[in-house]
Amino acid sequence: MRSICDGTLIAAQIKETYITTAMKSILIALAVVVMITACSVTRKSTSNSSLKEVAKSDSTEYGIIILDPDFDQWYLTRYSIALDRGNEVYRLYNRTAVMNWNDNFIRGKYRNIIENHLNYDYNIDYGLDVNRKLYWYFKFIEERYSIRLLN
Repeated sequence: MRSICDGTLIAAQIKETYITTAMKSILIALAVVVMITACSVTRKSTSNSSLKEVAKSDSTEYGIIILDPDFDQWYLTRYSIALDRGNEVYRLYNRTAVMNWNDNFIRGKYRNIIENHLNYDYNIDYGLDVNRKLYWYFKFIEERYSIRLLN
């Protein structure tokens, strides 16, 4: 009887591990689909000719999704309009932080935190909202995990 209970416990642990792994895979796949959808080119059909010209010249929209559940609350408590900077300032900070992030990734440092390579093209202007949120995410990582990225 004892071996049956132990076997049930082991089977439950294996099942729990499988479910956890499957959930991680589903979340990663969902994140990839959202990123692809967010980065795809959108086209708007309008009847006004001036709006068509704007849509043609500004048809690519970028977005950023941060999966860390603690970031949003942290961001709301830290960010204020008084601390806001211009898009070019954010782009410069993000360039440095992305280089440091990718360097840490390549070296294998902080593997539990830096789990992927960031494909940030310095020649693309992702817009103020994306650059601002990315900058503040780097600030969050610096404060939370004491990893220097922006300097």
